[in-house]
Amino acid sequence: MTVRIFVAGHRGMVGSAIVRKLSQNPDVALLLASRSELNLKDAAAVQAYMQRHKPDQVYLAAAKVAVFMPTTHTLRILLLIIW
Repeated sequence: MTVRIFVAGHRGMVGSAIVRKLSQNPDVALLLASRSELNLKDAAAVQAYMQRHKPDQVYLAAAKVAVFMPTTHTLRILLLIIW
């Protein structure tokens, strides 16, 4: 019996690892949608997608990544603390 699995965030680091592992199982049918195909912030769009594709399981690996870029002032403070 084939299990239909939707992986949100399948292009990210965690999501792509999940997809790699699941794709090794011949009994798994992966449901993947890019950001342009499905806006996860749009509840109505997500509900319509789920009703249309009817996944058996959903893996939520979608996330927003924030990168801390220290300023020169912050670096000086860090160097003073370390020194």
